[in-house]
This record gives sequence, C-alpha cells and structure tokens, in this order.
Amino acid sequence: MKIATWNVNSIRTRLEHVVNWLSENPVDVLCLQETKVVDSNFPRSPFEELGYHLYTSGQKAYNGVALISREPLTDVSTGFTSILGDIEPTWDESKRVITGVNNGIRIVNLYVPNGSAVGSEKYQYKLEWLKLLYEYLRSLLLSQPAICMCGDFNIALEPEDIHEGVIAENHIMASQLERQALRNILTLGFADGFRKFTTEGGHYSWWDYRAAAFRRNLGWRIDHHYLTAPLYERAVSCTIDVAPRKLPQPSDHTPVIVEF
Repeated sequence: MKIATWNVNSIRTRLEHVVNWLSENPVDVLCLQETKVVDSNFPRSPFEELGYHLYTSGQKAYNGVALISREPLTDVSTGFTSILGDIEPTWDESKRVITGVNNGIRIVNLYVPNGSAVGSEKYQYKLEWLKLLYEYLRSLLLSQPAICMCGDFNIALEPEDIHEGVIAENHIMASQLERQALRNILTLGFADGFRKFTTEGGHYSWWDYRAAAFRRNLGWRIDHHYLTAPLYERAVSCTIDVAPRKLPQPSDHTPVIVEF
C-alpha cells in the first residue's frame, strides 16, 4: 500500500501535474493540501476517470485538503469538531483537517498553519492549533492504533531538515516553540517515516519560488509522514519525488510517498 502527501498550491492551477503524476504513480491514497477551492468546484472527473474516490474539505482561495483514494474510505470526517465535539467552531473555519480509514489504516491529512512570523498573532494561532491537534489525535488513538498522519506541517523538526545558511532559532517553521509543539504530538506514539530510511540531510520537500532555491537545493523538509508503531514497523520505504518540482509552473512542494 502506498500513501502520498502533496501540497499542490491550488488544485485547479496544478490539475494537469497532479493527474499526470497520479497516472504514472498510482498510489492507493493521495493526500492533498492547499487545494484552494470550494468542494462544489473541485475538479473531480479527471480523478474519477482514473478510478479514484474523492473526499474534500475546501474553501475559496485558501487552505483546503482532500483525500483521493483508489478504494472507498470509511469513517471520513473533517475538522476538529467532528472528533472533539464541543470546541470553538471557529477552529474549523479554515479547512485544514480531513481523515478516513483505508484497509484498517486511519489516514489523517493535515495542512498546519504557517504562522507567518515568530511572535505574531498567526504564530500564536499556530501554536494553539497544534495543541488542539494533540487532543484530536489522542482521541483518535483511543479506537485506532494504526494511524498515518501526513501533510504539510510547516515545521522542519531537525537541523538536517533545512538547507545550510538558515538561522533556525527565530525562523518561522523552525523556532523552538513550533518544534516543541510537534515533538509533544509525536510523544503520542508517532515516528518519522522518512527518517526510518534516510538519516542524512539534503533531502527536502519544499523550495521557495525565489532566489533559484530549487536549482540550488535551498530547501526545507516540512512535508511529513508520521506513523504509529504498527505502521512504522510495516513501512518498507518513504521517498521524496522531486520530479514534479521541475515542471513548468510547479507547486513549491513536491510529493512524499510512504509504502507499507
């Protein structure tokens, strides 16, 4: 079984890229982030023609997540409220969370807030959002031990996940509080699927559009597959496919694929 995660930075802009990639890489489940389209306008037919089922949670121009699965998913839900119940409903105004079960594996597809700048209001929102994610996952784990939590986390957890030259201490996506918030989540029983197979630096999933960052490999590894123990043991590979980043008008992210 293969599960891929990809921040496509607008599914309608990148539709041809995504459909072609999926045709050439027929993963079992493709998790998308930053779809940037309301559900009624999501371009479903190209994926359905490939034999996939779609589950979306989108909004106009911003955010948005989707699960594209070869087999129908069960127990699909969106947002935090569906699991946590009585929380402030504004937490789900931004469409950032979708989950479903495939062959006994719960897939949690996330688009974590960027945070804008350390110390800003958006940064504090990100930290609070991550606290809520902790509670959400803790609730899911009560009934489902096999979880693949994936998506764009907007956090590079270790120095090896960032190209040289970045002073990470006060840099958004690498600050101490962001990293600690993610480490707290991982204490629930998650491990980094990519690092099971690749320990060295230089492997990235996101490159800024500016300063020829991709050509110079000035990247960050911020797109992750975090696996609970049953899945971590079953994982046989976790790779980053840089090919889509080489295409004309690409997303600034590229797919990351885990195989069990």
